[in-house]
Amino acid sequence: MHVLRPLDHLDPTRCDAPAILKKLASASRKLAELKGIAAAIPNQEILIHTLGLQEAKDSSEIENIVTTHDELFKDDLLSEAFANPAAKEVLRYRQALRVGFEQVRESGLLTSNHIIRIQSELERNNAGFRTLPGTALQDGAGRTVYLPPQDPDEIVRLMRELERFINEPMLLGVDPLIKMALIHHQFKSIHPFYDGNGRTGRILNVLYLVKESLLEIPVLYLSSYIVRTTADYYRLLQTVRDDDTWEEWVLYLLEAVEQTAGQTIATINAIKSVLFDYKTRIREQYKFYSQDLINNLFTHPYTKIEFVQRDLQVSRLTATRYLDALVEGSFVQKQKMSRGNYYVNVSLAAILQSADERAA
Repeated sequence: MHVLRPLDHLDPTRCDAPAILKKLASASRKLAELKGIAAAIPNQEILIHTLGLQEAKDSSEIENIVTTHDELFKDDLLSEAFANPAAKEVLRYRQALRVGFEQVRESGLLTSNHIIRIQSELERNNAGFRTLPGTALQDGAGRTVYLPPQDPDEIVRLMRELERFINEPMLLGVDPLIKMALIHHQFKSIHPFYDGNGRTGRILNVLYLVKESLLEIPVLYLSSYIVRTTADYYRLLQTVRDDDTWEEWVLYLLEAVEQTAGQTIATINAIKSVLFDYKTRIREQYKFYSQDLINNLFTHPYTKIEFVQRDLQVSRLTATRYLDALVEGSFVQKQKMSRGNYYVNVSLAAILQSADERAA
């Protein structure tokens, strides 16, 4: 059985290798650029909602929970009771991400209790940490290559150690981006829950960056990179366990940060451009223009009459009139659903679809 050692026992000078320092510098620059560009969007909820939904889709795909943008945006209009199973799982992921972000923003910490709460939102249960043996990781031939900790007391101890490492910056003198890579690996190896370990671990990545003030809001999501490089991801996870090759793992995660930050910058710039265009033209053409209307159209790639009623505090008749006018102006497309109509922000939906294709 592999023995998981506390992360603060690592020699920090191992992270001073020239390749790591060079990649750390470029990844940090790109992340700082992303932070600044994200802050330029007046309503941060637009990015939290739309990019959070994109991440939920990509992260769930790693767990073989696959849905399309169209299915996902449609089901975002419905109550959970009517959503299809895959979309329901994805929407729960976004909710777990939001809950975690609120906890970090309020407390400035990322604790075991926070992690348990995130996982419970994902799985809709209160099982907490495992008290029974965890699933063994097997290779293609069915051989066990990794067995996570089996003893409940050991799981609790390891998670307490990880909590300290996350929240006490002096425990290891390395850059927060490097610490994020170490934390992700340790959490994956502890495998503390019965279900949802992978998705919870990916949520922890961005929440740690928020906690460390490298981002103001959760907008950097590594799942699309992991989807593209799944074989490398799992190979490197295992070689750290077998051969202590932390350097390769750190380089992999730093590359993920740099590439993903660049793609996210392009997506946010595209959203910002379209948002400005809609804002200008709707204000010129319609007396009913308001910032609340713009926020509605860009928070929901697919919106509906009830959303406009709620966000603008208007009657159903008025909300319908606004949306139908926007259809005539080609700002949105009207589509039929079994329980009424919905309205597609064509430009925003195209940006998100294009971002998904670029990342593929």
